[in-house]
Amino acid sequence: MEMQPEGGRFVNFDHVTFWVGNAKQIVFIFVSTYLPGNQELGDHLVQHGDGVKDVSFAVEDLDSILQKAKERGAKILRDIWEESDEDGTVRFAQVQTYGDTTHTFVDRSQYKGSFLPGFHKPLFEDPLTAILPPCKLDFIDHIVGNQPDLGMESVAQWYERNLMFHRFWSVDDTQLHTQFSALRSIVMTNWEETIKIPINEPAPGKKRSQIEEYVEYYGGAGVQHIALNTQDIIEAIRNLRARGTEFLSIPDTYYDTLRERLKADSIIIKEDLDILQELKILIDYDENGYLLQIFTKNMQDRPTLFLEVIQRHNHNSECIRISVEGEWGSPFTFDRESNPDLFVTGSPVYRRTHLRPVFLKVWFVEAFRAARKKFGDNNQLTNVDQR
Repeated sequence: MEMQPEGGRFVNFDHVTFWVGNAKQIVFIFVSTYLPGNQELGDHLVQHGDGVKDVSFAVEDLDSILQKAKERGAKILRDIWEESDEDGTVRFAQVQTYGDTTHTFVDRSQYKGSFLPGFHKPLFEDPLTAILPPCKLDFIDHIVGNQPDLGMESVAQWYERNLMFHRFWSVDDTQLHTQFSALRSIVMTNWEETIKIPINEPAPGKKRSQIEEYVEYYGGAGVQHIALNTQDIIEAIRNLRARGTEFLSIPDTYYDTLRERLKADSIIIKEDLDILQELKILIDYDENGYLLQIFTKNMQDRPTLFLEVIQRHNHNSECIRISVEGEWGSPFTFDRESNPDLFVTGSPVYRRTHLRPVFLKVWFVEAFRAARKKFGDNNQLTNVDQR
């Protein structure tokens, strides 16, 4: 049973910039180190490689949210602190969630600046940004956390107990599986359902699943992928490819099968299927609507973090089923061992809710070629603003 929080309000993910042309909608913070001696950052890099360290939420009534989290037993990593500049004051607090991942609560009700205190426009603007096409990415759709086997339920309960989130939907291995592997998933969301956090765990299968592989290479639970919503996925993917983004390839047999399925179904896809095939964009649909999605290749040398771009057309089904039939031997996904470059994943979907600007604080620790024994004390935050 869903229960409204007794106090405070989670608004949404806060704000993120990576390669995004629309820097007022999505912002990533990258944290690295300059000088030897930073044991925390060094240990994190050695164990996990590059990855998401912190996912921040914009909140209202921070005091109430943190007090309730304390009462329910959440591990408070840092109590309320403030940061200020000429544009006002932002209040923060930080808690521990699954694995080494953290959540920072951000209360910017007394702040009028464009982002956070201490951030400013870059001193140098890459001249290429003036000629590269805009990315057409709007907001964070969802952020997925992978867990070891039997770790999903306890994490879901953590969000229910400490943040007063509720279960948006769940799916088990009888519903999402292939002949090779399976997974279970619970989507956690806040009261207003503006934040979606799918929690996945592997289920027994003939082969090692994608989630098992993630947990092994990442060294535990962590953020698997970040989905970015767009109003025009065709233009977005064309532009992202022009900017150098690499996406997973999809075989033509997928689209041949899709065309045959669509002949027998009532759903009408507005986009040109030939263009979707050219760009290798995937399609999922039910009787109510459809969605379009595509996945990037892994963003580092380990098979862990990647990004998703997604566009929704009234698609409210419980999960994306990637229909890849024929020579791949599976109705839902590729056999990764036989086709390592064509690896894709199923992920949860939900009702589309347009979010206010969002903030994802990413501890995207730079992958050094040789793991140093010691790392620096001085962390440098860089606001990557690519228009």
